Amino acid sequence: MGYEAVILGIVLGTLAAIVYSLRVLVLMERRIARIDHHIESLVMKIYEEEKKIEAEQLHLEKMLQQKASGKKPKKKSK
Repeated sequence: MGYEAVILGIVLGTLAAIVYSLRVLVLMERRIARIDHHIESLVMKIYEEEKKIEAEQLHLEKMLQQKASGKKPKKKSK
């Protein structure tokens, strides 16, 4: 009877450790997914800002070309 109790204890302890490890893995996966979402939103904000900067740069280059050629620059309509 003594060996059966020890083996049962080992099996139950092993199962408990597996369940705990799975719980930790799920929590870490959620944390990583949250970090991934935050990184993605930051990248999208930077991308939008870069598009604005490139558009403004293009506008300024056109104005410089028009000034260099002697034409009056057109006003930007909103």
